[in-house]
Amino acid sequence: MSSQQRANDAPTVALQARGLTKIVQDATGRLTILDDINLDIAAGETVAIVGASGSGKSTLLGLLAGLDVPTGGEVRLFGTSLFDHDEDGRARVRAQNIGFVFQSFQLLPHLTALENVLLPMELSGRTPDGNDAMRAAREMLARVGLAERLSHYPKTLSGGEQQRVALARAFVLRPPLLLADEPTGSLDARTGEAVIELMFELNRERGSTLVLVTHDAQIAARCGRRIELQAGRIVGG
Repeated sequence: MSSQQRANDAPTVALQARGLTKIVQDATGRLTILDDINLDIAAGETVAIVGASGSGKSTLLGLLAGLDVPTGGEVRLFGTSLFDHDEDGRARVRAQNIGFVFQSFQLLPHLTALENVLLPMELSGRTPDGNDAMRAAREMLARVGLAERLSHYPKTLSGGEQQRVALARAFVLRPPLLLADEPTGSLDARTGEAVIELMFELNRERGSTLVLVTHDAQIAARCGRRIELQAGRIVGG
């Protein structure tokens, strides 16, 4: 096989971090939250970021998404250097490439389930494959088992139902990258298991890259790779 063929067969790098560092000032002085993080995540990988509380997991996820700005280093998302852009530019890159699932669901309380799923399409001006936005939102909610809950507001939904709305919202634009921060942390064990099963199922269907922060060893074991943080540094993975 030629070197050109090998290059063509190499997996696309979805996320790349080089020298990623985050230092903040607190009452005791300078606190290093992340220290010289280097990693590559290939397109299509499923990766769990694990570690003790305070190890820097959620901070790392936020930096990989460009939601926060590092003290040093860079992040490249599908080849685009996130921190070459201002906040508005990073938001545009995220809108084109990333879906989010949060522990606290982050649904807008004054919007129905259907309206919450419509929101990313309205903000980006895009729909999957150019389809009608309303149809895409309805189909995605049906896919997560909420076809009968379209007009319900978050406060009238159970925790598991709210997280399924959040999954529908995250996947509706078929983003190439899904980031999840403790997606079952607010759910009981049985509901959390059902939500995780659905998330992995949707991820397989879409062929996207999944990076999730979790403290649950069983969830981490379902991922293709684990990245372990300890005191802001990668110690495994």
